Amino acid sequence: MISFFLALLVLAAAPAAATERPASFVLHREPRPVPDLRFVDGEGGTRTLADFRGKVVLLNVWATWCPPCRQEMPALDRLQAMLGGPGFEVVALSVDRAGAGPVRRFYGETGVGRIAVYLDASGRALRDLNAVGLPTTLLLDREGREIGRLIGPTSWDAPEMVQILRERIGPASDGGAP
Repeated sequence: MISFFLALLVLAAAPAAATERPASFVLHREPRPVPDLRFVDGEGGTRTLADFRGKVVLLNVWATWCPPCRQEMPALDRLQAMLGGPGFEVVALSVDRAGAGPVRRFYGETGVGRIAVYLDASGRALRDLNAVGLPTTLLLDREGREIGRLIGPTSWDAPEMVQILRERIGPASDGGAP
């Protein structure tokens, strides 16, 4: 099982072209239900996905020990700077078992400062979301339903990806205006 997981990480490590939508980014024809995950924020408070209802959410499940995850995190931070606001949020959910400390250190080392610290040390999110590897990213609509999924890293701040996200966010977000 571990070798299968490692193989998926290696496959996911290939970066996507910066100007194209990655083939692994699947946009669903119909929204799909998502379990209401429970996790903690950087201050130790309990959070759920329901807390983000009303926003389009890019839920990125990652870990500090995952090289492709580390590679894409600065792009997610830049995406939050570009589009974040009342209508959109990047929710980076770390599955690090060692707690928020490694996540905070990684953020500090890489200059990630616009994405909040969220943690699922149990790793249950991977199972509950049927994630087959890291990173796994779900695009959620304002009702918390999955409308897209990408397995592996990508350049989230690339013009093509930003445009796809702006189309889903619509005019309700200050950061989402074209």
